[in-house]
Amino acid sequence: MSSIDDNTSENGENGKNGGAAGQSVAFSMISQYVKDLSFENPRAPDSLQKMQGSNPDIKISVNINAKKMGEEGYEVALSLSATAKVEKETMFIAELNYGALFGVRNVPDEQLQPLLLIECPRMMFPYARRVFADAIRDGGFPPIMLDPIDFAALYNQQQQGVDENIRPN
Repeated sequence: MSSIDDNTSENGENGKNGGAAGQSVAFSMISQYVKDLSFENPRAPDSLQKMQGSNPDIKISVNINAKKMGEEGYEVALSLSATAKVEKETMFIAELNYGALFGVRNVPDEQLQPLLLIECPRMMFPYARRVFADAIRDGGFPPIMLDPIDFAALYNQQQQGVDENIRPN
């Protein structure tokens, strides 16, 4: 579900000062963007008729990755995917990889991973949800309005190894 690529040096140091005394912590979103967006309607136009009055089986998947970009930057990628099926036939597949670049300075090491994998996706989610819902709606289907996601709970599950689908990269 979540991972961080920290690009540590050969001696194991990662160049962060751990929020040393006298240095202020800085954290901000620099930009956000659609990295990849895909919508497939493999049975169109039949799928549009079949969906009317039916109760599709919809599977939702969420994934978060973070990667160091430069000295004080991180790219966080929030991936959303949905597959809708009626009677085992795929009606649509929607996939979004939504990215954001964050500036991070003087954050203590023990707080960096929760910041990148909880707070960053929490800030990105409303925008990614809108793009995701619009893509599905523009494909001819009712939009999927995802409920807010508890990224802290997902992070804690990943830390405890509760979900076998959550694997750090």
